[in-house]
Amino acid sequence: MSYFIDRRANAKHKSAVNRQRFLDRYRTHIKRSVEEAVNRRSITDMERGEKVSIPTRDISEPVFQHGPGGKRRIIAPGNQEFVEGDRLQRPSGGGGENGAGEGGASNQGEGMDEFAFTLSREEFLDFVFDGLELPHLERKAMVDLDEVRPVRAGVSKEGVPARVNIVRSMREAHARRIAMRAPIRRALRDARDALEAEERKDPVLRNPARIAELKAEIERLEKRLEAVPFIDTYDLRYNHLVNQPQPSSKAVMFCVMDVSGSMTQAHKDIAKRFFLLLYLFLERNYEKVELVFVRHHTAAREVDEEEFFYSRETGGTIVSSALSLVDDIIVERYPPGQWNLYVAQASDGDNWDDDSVTCRDLLIRKLMPRVQYFTYVEITPHAHQALWEEYETVATEFPARFAMRQIVEAGDIYPVFRELFKRRAAGG
Repeated sequence: MSYFIDRRANAKHKSAVNRQRFLDRYRTHIKRSVEEAVNRRSITDMERGEKVSIPTRDISEPVFQHGPGGKRRIIAPGNQEFVEGDRLQRPSGGGGENGAGEGGASNQGEGMDEFAFTLSREEFLDFVFDGLELPHLERKAMVDLDEVRPVRAGVSKEGVPARVNIVRSMREAHARRIAMRAPIRRALRDARDALEAEERKDPVLRNPARIAELKAEIERLEKRLEAVPFIDTYDLRYNHLVNQPQPSSKAVMFCVMDVSGSMTQAHKDIAKRFFLLLYLFLERNYEKVELVFVRHHTAAREVDEEEFFYSRETGGTIVSSALSLVDDIIVERYPPGQWNLYVAQASDGDNWDDDSVTCRDLLIRKLMPRVQYFTYVEITPHAHQALWEEYETVATEFPARFAMRQIVEAGDIYPVFRELFKRRAAGG
């Protein structure tokens, strides 16, 4: 029988393989703990990991042991209480040591704590986004010729010491030694044969001068053979790297938020958490993600993040102004053939009735054919208004690219996010 032992070194953690096996085995328990942590903590805390506890009963190993069943006829030595034929009361609590289970309390006041360990940030985000996908994830055409990466392009005779190709250098040195030593070895072999032939002659016919000459030639050839260097600078070969343009996977995320008088700071905080969660998700799927913040009341403006979330400017509500600005920005800076476009809109649902129809037409005619995905979250506990009704028409027209959900409180953010980006069946 053959045994294969994997002795490859782990990258950073000595037990990375065992840790991954452990995470896969208890994925259900860990995922439940992660979901509770996401609902409990702020989305702004996603940059750190999480401490997870698993009940001891869930990590216990199944074992076989002899039970107290069966018929036995025995009297233990030193027994002074029972005689043969007495019926003994079977102990309660099964085969446990203290009769109360591993995790339960006992009359000795002892038990076992839950098993706790810490997930790293990457492991935590893996469980947060497990089972989610970005609809219409695409790699756009290569446009940024300035975006290059060094790639291997064979070997060269010039380079820096850090890029020395040891194998090729030794191969070149070996070939050079063979080429340089071959004629010397042949001459040395001929000289030794001639010396041997001269020494086998009769002493009368032997030529001492010829023998001395051959010995000197042999010594000279041996020195030449030893003088051939094992490796020379001529033999060195270096890994050659060239800058090659690479297709870039780029996305832009438009954050659109209503800042009218009806949008309280609590509404804005909920919207911020949703935007941050979406941004983290995009970062895990694209190499480059740009953010564009568009806030609106009766007029829309592109602003920075600080002003987007914390500016006190308020007013009425005309949602179409924001959608028109997003369309203008796309035309000017983000061609759909080069960028993956995602729009996330947060609002409390208020809008002028006449403007909701304009929003519907803007989405159907301009925005939806260009973007990969459009999500609309309505932060309100009340009944839906005209904007929601018009957006339902857009969702019917673009079922795979447009999604809308209602958020009542901060605890609804994560479930709504998973619903918006859950993995769909092929062709769905």
